[in-house]
Amino acid sequence: MGFPNLVHYSASKAGIIGFTRALALETAQYGITVNAISPGPIETPGIGVLSKEAYEQVRRAIPLGRFGKPEEVAYLVLFLASDKSDFITGQNIVIDGGYTIQ
Repeated sequence: MGFPNLVHYSASKAGIIGFTRALALETAQYGITVNAISPGPIETPGIGVLSKEAYEQVRRAIPLGRFGKPEEVAYLVLFLASDKSDFITGQNIVIDGGYTIQ
């Protein structure tokens, strides 16, 4: 998603996705998979900068109705690092409670 005044953020996300796809193609012949994770609103100390109103506005925009937990992102990382994900490569996996599908 793009946000006003965050062009640098959007550009860096797009760069990571392109990097992930290209690197996945380069390393596939060696059996190496490369994927990216794009977390959405996650309950971290960084969200403490949000006002109460802004926090609630973001929370209401998440279809699952809550911010994600850091351990939920960690579970995805563990899955991608396991043998169970051996046929997934070049993907950007969004973990955001549905925030970006609206």
